[in-house]
Amino acid sequence: MRRILLYLTFSFLSLSTLLAQNDENLIQFSGIVVNSDSITPIPFVTIMIKNTYHGTTADYYGYFSFVATKGDTIVFSSVGYQKSEYTIPDTLTGKYYSLIHTMNNDTVQIETVKIYPWPTPSQFKEAFLNLEIPDDQMDIARKNLAAEKLAEYAQEMPMTASMNYKWQVQQRQSQLYYAGQFRPNNLLNPIAWAKFIEAWKRGDFKRK
Repeated sequence: MRRILLYLTFSFLSLSTLLAQNDENLIQFSGIVVNSDSITPIPFVTIMIKNTYHGTTADYYGYFSFVATKGDTIVFSSVGYQKSEYTIPDTLTGKYYSLIHTMNNDTVQIETVKIYPWPTPSQFKEAFLNLEIPDDQMDIARKNLAAEKLAEYAQEMPMTASMNYKWQVQQRQSQLYYAGQFRPNNLLNPIAWAKFIEAWKRGDFKRK
């Protein structure tokens, strides 16, 4: 039992000494990251302690602040800039350390890429010879305003809220117009029968 107590006491003293040494090496590391060319702040720079997962991210104005240890190597990285490092001096005596860190632009040059609409010159020649010259503005307008085109557009185009409202109003108006009387019956209308016979002769009722 005595040996266990001595062992626990020694372990506690060793741990206390280690923690005290670590507390002495901890500092509040703060600073601003700027562009080396224009001295403008670089926002949202990733700042990490090398070979660890500890660090922070600079704010919109390039400012950062986090707890580090004396002698740590700090890695700065950001898209469009060259990755850089800075080692905190291990001879510091205070608990706070500030830094203005500059980063250089990372310029990447690539070869010129030429994009062609056709893979081979022969295909380009064939497409050029078969090219259809577009009509002028008047011909395009006549084609778009043709009765067949407008009827096709009307069938495919859904009704809008305004059109549905007008249709409902017309139905209501028709009901009020014939209120208190019988609606006309086209079964005895000779003009309606004549139109029906003409449509039947034309074959309008044949299945297409």
